[in-house]
Amino acid sequence: MAMMKINGNELFYEVFGDSEACETVMFFNGVMTTTSSWALYYPLFEKLGYRIVLHDFKGQMKSSKPDGPYTFREHAEDAKALLDGLGVEKVHLVGTSYGGEVALRFAIDYPGMAVSLTLIDVASEIDETTRLFLEGWKQLAIGPQGEAFFWGAVPSLYYNSFVEKNKEFLAERAKLMNGIGEDYFKGQVHLYDTYINDLDVTGELCKVKCPTLVVVGENDLLTPRRFSDILVRHIPDTEYLIIPECGHVTIFEKPGTLLTAMVGFVLKNSVNVRS
Repeated sequence: MAMMKINGNELFYEVFGDSEACETVMFFNGVMTTTSSWALYYPLFEKLGYRIVLHDFKGQMKSSKPDGPYTFREHAEDAKALLDGLGVEKVHLVGTSYGGEVALRFAIDYPGMAVSLTLIDVASEIDETTRLFLEGWKQLAIGPQGEAFFWGAVPSLYYNSFVEKNKEFLAERAKLMNGIGEDYFKGQVHLYDTYINDLDVTGELCKVKCPTLVVVGENDLLTPRRFSDILVRHIPDTEYLIIPECGHVTIFEKPGTLLTAMVGFVLKNSVNVRS
């Protein structure tokens, strides 16, 4: 298990592909997940010759969980330090949900490093409904945990048709939560507090200089389409994909559609193609 000490914390990371590859793709996890959530995505990028970098944010599954709340800027600083440690100077950023908000912060703060930006079910600000979802997750993380935590979060994450067709998959994921230690839930509380208290970058979206792909599930309850509309209106160079019959967890609900769009967008904006 690869760890790198960054800003006083141990961050878990994984690198795949050719270490000498001229281009790198960095994936940023959703709040409840870990690097394995990208298992359906990075192998194709690896086959196409990209170097892949994944990591858990501080507060997530395999990384240190210092007391919070944190800030999205801190997460972006950690990601940059990791890339610096790996000798990466330019990067394609791909992030979903919380991870997309970290990727967005990275693109704003380090425009010279960001080659392209893919934002999946992402917001640049928070409203009261989303705040209530997060407050509910906090209570679950503090309280019953395990399967109860998972089933409490599911209604705000997945679209109904996915739930109907994937009951066994969801049941297996729920059971896995029973084996997760209390430190995971401690970290989750800090991450939710970060989302609630620090997500406010709409006024800075004009600072994103790289080409950006905005993807949203048509039926996303946590970050509804209106949040993606804000991104598209304010980020200078955007493409927009709305995926029907899809909730917040697009990376699991519609992997085929998302992979096609993601790979095409990154390839189109790669140095070798542009040159």
